[in-house]
Amino acid sequence: MQENKTKVLITGISGFIGSHLADYCLNIPGIAIYGTVLSHHLGDEKTRIKQLEGRIKLFECDLTNRVAVARVISAVNPDKIFHLAAQSFVPTSWESPEDTLCGNIISELNIFEVCRELRINPVIQIAGSSEEYGLVLKDEIPIKETNPLRPLSPYAVSKIGQDMLAFQYHKSYGLKTVITRCFNTEGPRRGRQFVISSFAWQIAAIEKGLQEPIIKVGNLDSYRDFTDVRDVVKALWLATEKCNYGEPYNIGSGITHRIGDVLNDLLSFATKKIEIAKDPSRMRPSDVIILLSDSAKFRKKTGWTPAIDFKKTTLDILDYWRQETG
Repeated sequence: MQENKTKVLITGISGFIGSHLADYCLNIPGIAIYGTVLSHHLGDEKTRIKQLEGRIKLFECDLTNRVAVARVISAVNPDKIFHLAAQSFVPTSWESPEDTLCGNIISELNIFEVCRELRINPVIQIAGSSEEYGLVLKDEIPIKETNPLRPLSPYAVSKIGQDMLAFQYHKSYGLKTVITRCFNTEGPRRGRQFVISSFAWQIAAIEKGLQEPIIKVGNLDSYRDFTDVRDVVKALWLATEKCNYGEPYNIGSGITHRIGDVLNDLLSFATKKIEIAKDPSRMRPSDVIILLSDSAKFRKKTGWTPAIDFKKTTLDILDYWRQETG
């Protein structure tokens, strides 16, 4: 890769958002893409990056290992780091809170400390989450960046830790950290454990006769602000170009959808009649009822606005699982 190119390091490049971000960056002239992966975690993630083969350079790296992180960052000397690697599934954080907290926070800490040790100062995008807001009161909707953080899961606590660390390292050491709090991101390649992908994957399996015609669901009465991943990755790039360092920025559509209504839309695309059954194992110990973004701060700073209609997003997810299932 040519030295005069802008070098972009994407941690967790084989993940849902990471793979789409790599696709997006490869269409920008003068960009060289590097990514970190964990081979023992890849599994189905290999299909997310098969289109990137021969176009990017991958590093096997456990980000909780400071030496491994130093090896990658010194080899790349990146101009930008998109730190997307994380344990990002909320229910898993209930089962493994220690792994979620340590993995998410220590990985980021290692990146910051290695950059300091190497005396380099790339722009570092930190992937926060709307889950940080947690318990939101009715008069606090839509949610601004200034809203109190009342986390309702270990995952949310880990993301607050990442946010605060990014703020502290910018103020203390001048690191160029950009904090994004994305509301629910959806689209093709989303892991099937996440709500819309779970619905779509089950429908695809039912259509192919791999599952009885009953779709298993959790709480259908929560409301979420969904944005297509292909719009989100544009937003992440703009964040590294235009946003103030050390400050949080909400990224979302500004529209909520009830989960049950999303399910009904997906069922309307199905080729078979499907029943719905509640699955207690899919219920959380505590759940956030509504997440609705106020992303005016980000939009004013960057000029970004989402372009992809939500129904196209859901249909694309279903079509993706129709291709991948079976």
